[in-house]
Amino acid sequence: MKPLVILIGPPGSGKTSVGARLAERLDVALEDTDARIEANEGRTIAEIFIDSGEPYFRDVERAVVLHAVGAHGGVLALGGGSPMDPEIQAALTDRRVVFLDVGIADAAKRVGFDASRPLLAVNPRARWVALMKERRGTYEALATHRVDTAGRSADEVAAEIVELLIAEGVVPAAVESAVPHPAPGESS
Repeated sequence: MKPLVILIGPPGSGKTSVGARLAERLDVALEDTDARIEANEGRTIAEIFIDSGEPYFRDVERAVVLHAVGAHGGVLALGGGSPMDPEIQAALTDRRVVFLDVGIADAAKRVGFDASRPLLAVNPRARWVALMKERRGTYEALATHRVDTAGRSADEVAAEIVELLIAEGVVPAAVESAVPHPAPGESS
């Protein structure tokens, strides 16, 4: 089994919220690897970083992501740093990967750059920009599609991904027409 679609991108790009809307639209399950890690470990990612260190976290993350890539058949949302791992990169080859792209202004509004983001704890804006500069090439290389999330709701982004999947013949066109859309001006 392989995921219907895998979402990658930096913190604040909307992987979790878009993933939830997308899974709902497609009537499939969402697997968020960061949430799975927290559930498996019984602690937050920030606590894992503090108590056990980043190398430990990355080992746990690799195992969770590799399992999910091979076993999950719905929408899979990966943590922002996981695509930097060579084993994960290899596992994402020949998979449908959507890079959710976002700029610093929208990312800051969405994540708030608080203590729950351990890699952004010190000088969060500068660190986010540096992380994005380091990761952009990998995100782009792995992606079969790039979707800009700036200034858009999770529903709008999910709708665009559904359209991409319909165009590829992955899901039937009836999926889009069966999904209720918010009225103009209604937030998602």
